[in-house]
Amino acid sequence: MNKRLLLDDFLPYRLSIASNRVSDAIASTYRSLFGLRIPEWRLVTVIAESDGITQQSLCVATRMDKVTVSRGAIALVDRGLVERRANAGDQRSHLLQLTPSGRALYEQVAPKALLIEQELFASFTPGEIDVLRDMLERVQVAADAMERRTLDQ
Repeated sequence: MNKRLLLDDFLPYRLSIASNRVSDAIASTYRSLFGLRIPEWRLVTVIAESDGITQQSLCVATRMDKVTVSRGAIALVDRGLVERRANAGDQRSHLLQLTPSGRALYEQVAPKALLIEQELFASFTPGEIDVLRDMLERVQVAADAMERRTLDQ
């Protein structure tokens, strides 16, 4: 007996819709307050967590494609928020790091991000949040395994 696919009951679809709604809410806030698009604020945050990171590493960390990362990095460099420096470990690539202006922007963005997270999950108990974090991690691990199996075929 074949089970019929109903999108509203299909968990990957629901997860995608929820993710898009959260991203849209965050994006509108960051765009109006800081002039940042979604890829740019993701890059600022990941770059802030490092002493310098390559665009290739940014692609891995953010799960964004290299064109999106490249365009976001260029926009951030053009705004003076990120600088490129030589990568002593690999002369073919550059390391990206926040400028003082970029660091100042991050110091404004980070607290706002935490407030948005708090607002989004205000109706959840701390235990529910822990369970959700665990479940999301398990979904990511399963998706990574599925992707590896697909690539190996």
